Amino acid sequence: MTALLDQLRAAPRTVLGRLPLMGGGGDDDEARRPLPVSGMLVAAWTLGVGLAVLTTLTLIGWIAAPRGAFGQGLPGVFRAACQVWLAAHHAGFAIPSGRVGLLPLGLMVLPATLLYRAAIWMARDADLRLRLPARLPKGSPKDLANARRRAQLVLIAQAGISLAAPYALLAGVIALVARNNVTQPFVGEALLSHFLLAFVAGSVATARTIGPWRSMLRLLPERARSVVLGTAVALSTLLAAGLVLVLTAVVMNFGEIHRLSGVLAPGFVGGLLLLLVEVLYLFNFVVWGMAYLSGPGFALGTGTLVAPTGVQLGGVPALPILGALPDSGVTSPWIMSVLAVPFIAGAVAGVVVARVAPTPQLESAPLWGFVCGLATGLSAGLLAALAGGPLGGARLSEVGPSAWEVALSVALEVGVAAGISAGLTNWWLMYHAARAEPTPVRRAGEAIAKVASVASRARLAAPPAPEPSGHWMDATECDTGPIPVIRADWTDEHASAAAEPSTPARAKTRPPRRDIVDESDDRGGHVIYVDPYAWDRDR
Repeated sequence: MTALLDQLRAAPRTVLGRLPLMGGGGDDDEARRPLPVSGMLVAAWTLGVGLAVLTTLTLIGWIAAPRGAFGQGLPGVFRAACQVWLAAHHAGFAIPSGRVGLLPLGLMVLPATLLYRAAIWMARDADLRLRLPARLPKGSPKDLANARRRAQLVLIAQAGISLAAPYALLAGVIALVARNNVTQPFVGEALLSHFLLAFVAGSVATARTIGPWRSMLRLLPERARSVVLGTAVALSTLLAAGLVLVLTAVVMNFGEIHRLSGVLAPGFVGGLLLLLVEVLYLFNFVVWGMAYLSGPGFALGTGTLVAPTGVQLGGVPALPILGALPDSGVTSPWIMSVLAVPFIAGAVAGVVVARVAPTPQLESAPLWGFVCGLATGLSAGLLAALAGGPLGGARLSEVGPSAWEVALSVALEVGVAAGISAGLTNWWLMYHAARAEPTPVRRAGEAIAKVASVASRARLAAPPAPEPSGHWMDATECDTGPIPVIRADWTDEHASAAAEPSTPARAKTRPPRRDIVDESDDRGGHVIYVDPYAWDRDR
């Protein structure tokens, strides 16, 4: 009876421990599920939790607002929650007057967080195995590392698709449920946006399960890693400058923003909801600031423009934070100085590209710097497309920055600066490497004698080699191992060498051999052979 009561008391904790939100996972190999099954469970769990949260918030708004705000009672509340969930994935709607595509990017934090946590649980719960080819390439250790890296990337893609495919299918059902007489969600946009967000979250979570954050970048080749890091630095610099610009405009025009809030008179509950909407749209405004810094600016309706070269506005939407916009007319000359920010970002990115992957071919470094600028331009254009969109028809059909103009401007500005900076940095690194004094060549007999002496002492003093642990990342097709729970003391799987074991003082030593020569070849390895003339040199 006591044992039964103990099991009943421990049952809730055991069930909660296996939920994705609680960080539980299937540590037992026998309890691991196939990857597609875990992906379907995680997709259903994420949609259920997300809709439950949004339905609760919508229900609170329905209680505080007039009864006709959400349509037909509780069914209308659930449809409104479904529409907010679709908007959180940046899926647009069709309304009688046009199309709604200007959606808050800050709302994507909720599904992205849920998907990432659920994908971590999926990677721990699923039968996730890394399978290398049965016949590994016979070559240098670099070839073997490349084969392992390709297998890891394939595994990450499989995990992302296993989560994204069922997640997108369930999103199609949500899009059909959310339809009403006023708003008609676009099913195609819903499927695509849910698939892409789930694929990115699942891939990043699986890569994070493989190892620490630094190991995620090491899955890429050196040249691709340099471009990715340079693009991240340039884009982060532009976004940080855009955030500073937006916050400065809000502080300088806070009186106008407060006046517009008083004109709306939203009340206490309405004021909280209005503040929440402005916070969710903050990232959109940061991207608008980035477009302003890069030159093209942004629009608030057809025939309007907000750019460093001038401002032309008409009637703006009734959102108090838009009171921070500058007045129409020609801007001050010192405002033009903000156009230097993309060039500064490109110069910093070029230094990163050259330092991560220097090359002895001086003419190729500027090319890779310009490639970094192109990648930054494409990323900025994608953000501009997500941060803007129509708010109906007629005049508000164009709101936000132009994606292709932002992409072209950022690519040219950052690309040129990054190309020049990468070329100069790479030349500086190669120049100092060439001027470095070469290491004097010691006598081959003395060098190999020291190496042979250390190796012999280490071989005598080292304990017997343990049995292979069966690390899942070193498994082959015939010998695979399940992925274990993450431990903080893992070492980098792409390390080139291991630390040498220490040598105790009491270990017996053997006389070194002076007839063995060790010469490094051009591939980074060693060629060891017996010197037949050692007897003549030692006399």
